[in-house]
Amino acid sequence: MSGAPLHVAPAVRALPPALPLHEAVRRARAADPGARRVPGYVQDALAVDFSCASDEQVFGPQRTPRTDLPDPAEWAARMAQALLEVMTGARPAPQVVRWTTPEVYAVVARRGALVARRAAQGRSARRHRLSVRRVRVCEPVDGVAEAAVVVQDGPRVRAVALRLVGQDGKWRVAALQVG
Repeated sequence: MSGAPLHVAPAVRALPPALPLHEAVRRARAADPGARRVPGYVQDALAVDFSCASDEQVFGPQRTPRTDLPDPAEWAARMAQALLEVMTGARPAPQVVRWTTPEVYAVVARRGALVARRAAQGRSARRHRLSVRRVRVCEPVDGVAEAAVVVQDGPRVRAVALRLVGQDGKWRVAALQVG
């Protein structure tokens, strides 16, 4: 054998036996008799008041002020186009679930499923490319934006009204009306 030097570890030193807590406290007090007497640590029950807020208030969606949200006009345009695409069957409904309230999502998804069912039966109408023509936004309160969107749907022009609410740092569609 050649090469590797031999390494010798120091002898293992035996540790003294563990002391019970009351004996360790007694010895510490005896070593410093002038030390302030502090009672041993006792864990008490936590004082938590569960009656002040419900789980929904603490863990549910939190309102976001307007200063922490992006431009509502851009979001209204994108959301109007995405929601109409879901309703016409051009986009799957789960793509908009994060950006809508459960009530709006249920209506939009139901309409998308109806269009898909008609397409499966061979009764589907021709799809046109949707394009947003104009967006007007009004902000009645902090964290709420109401938008009127004009959308070109093939030869038709449609009006879409959206109510955007700031929740959890993003805009969510809380109300939708398509004309």
